[in-house]
Amino acid sequence: MRNPDLAWSRGDRAKAAAKLMVGWVALLWLLELADVAGGHALDGLGITPRTPAELADVVPAAFVHFGFAHLAANTVPLLVLGFLAALGGLRRFLAVCALIVVADGLGVWLVAPAHSNTAGASGLVFGLFGFLLVSGFVERRPLGILAGLLVGAVWGGSILTGLAPTQTGVSWQGHLIGLCAGVAAAFVFRRRTLGDRPAGPA
Repeated sequence: MRNPDLAWSRGDRAKAAAKLMVGWVALLWLLELADVAGGHALDGLGITPRTPAELADVVPAAFVHFGFAHLAANTVPLLVLGFLAALGGLRRFLAVCALIVVADGLGVWLVAPAHSNTAGASGLVFGLFGFLLVSGFVERRPLGILAGLLVGAVWGGSILTGLAPTQTGVSWQGHLIGLCAGVAAAFVFRRRTLGDRPAGPA
């Protein structure tokens, strides 16, 4: 059976990826507007670690932010990295995002400092960075390798800064877990090359 993602032209993929990410980011801004209008009630959807009831916030936490400055810092990297990752197919992209968001949320729930409240799309941003950085090497695709090198050159410095434990008011744990989840996703959702496929009947 043919994969619908592979049947699309490059232009179709680019348009679909752009629409998805613009819509995703627009949703985040609408949620923050609603949060401000509601007296920051959505901030309660952040993750407070090792509290059983907070497991319900593992996914929602990736969609809420603590103010417009927090959201603005995530907007451009999420747009660009998400667009690049979505070019490989929307279904795989959504699966990659789901793995990163859930793994990052659970990791934060387990290891974040007590009484903290963690939310925001930065864990997903770090995850997409890790995914793009290694997926080309994992799949042995020259264009993917080039994309990973370019992503590393543009965002590598800020990613390393975001992993520094000395930062205050920043969940470096969430950043690190998201990064590791993105690297894992590159292996879990690796696209099989022609050489990896089993031979057909003789």
